[in-house]
Amino acid sequence: MAAVRLAVRRALTGLPDAGPVLVACSGGADSLALAVATAFVAPRLGRRAGLVTVDHGLQPGSAERAGAVAAWAREQGFDPVEAVPVRVPGRPGGPEAAARAARYEALADAARRHDAAAVLLGHTRDDQAETVLLALARGAGPRGLSGMPPRRDLAGVPLLRPLLDVPREETRAACAALGLRPWQDPHNTDPAYARSRVRADLLPALVDALGPGVVANLARTARLLAADTAALDDLADAALADARCAEGGLSVDALAALPAALRTRVLHAWARELGAAPAALSQRHVAALDALVTDWHGQGPVHLPGGLPVRRRADRLTR
Repeated sequence: MAAVRLAVRRALTGLPDAGPVLVACSGGADSLALAVATAFVAPRLGRRAGLVTVDHGLQPGSAERAGAVAAWAREQGFDPVEAVPVRVPGRPGGPEAAARAARYEALADAARRHDAAAVLLGHTRDDQAETVLLALARGAGPRGLSGMPPRRDLAGVPLLRPLLDVPREETRAACAALGLRPWQDPHNTDPAYARSRVRADLLPALVDALGPGVVANLARTARLLAADTAALDDLADAALADARCAEGGLSVDALAALPAALRTRVLHAWARELGAAPAALSQRHVAALDALVTDWHGQGPVHLPGGLPVRRRADRLTR
């Protein structure tokens, strides 16, 4: 419990003075331990602790579970407390991505309703290791292998992950020490989901083969790559500004002079600026844009997600 409280204190230190912090709590061990720690730490930093639980409506009894979590939170003195139903079917992406998008949207809305300083999420070091393995299996680049960031701003709302350096076993031990009975989400053991298979089979097999330090090492890899990616992104922002043409578009000569790692980042950022949806913008699109710079032989336009054409005209890339 001390390790969880220390992680929460570090995350909350330096937040703006106004507003409560809201814990996103499913009732599982990770988010329960985070909630209890936040209830202890936040008042000692002069701040209220609230709680939001999201009902995805994907399992029988989900509304009752959300209501039980909310009732427990009120008994513990959390304020404000909300149980928020969301609709997942019909959203783009697979079931996991759709549920995640609905959940984050609901959390951001709740934070704005209550003028919250931040929303706290219960992802642990084990979750980070799983994320790195999933990204590796997808062939992701450094950005994907950077895993989950400790802080992410969503529509102006800070989402904090205080427990990324805390092992999952410590959140379970904290709950046991306090006599809490966490809810066991059946999706976490459903082999239909890739993350469940990584959690149940792949990561334990790696631990057996390489030793218990593999989880911490995967999480450390994410931290190192996140730092490298942030530095490259800063350089790419400057390079994008330098490559802009007064008449619009980007200078081919300026792009060609960049190292490939910077040039592809510049093209990725520019494609998003043009309106390409980040979730649909793939390495294939960026590679096609790069070919307009490095392998130009008169080819036609590159069509970005959303039907956005990008052409090369003489020494410029332009829409």
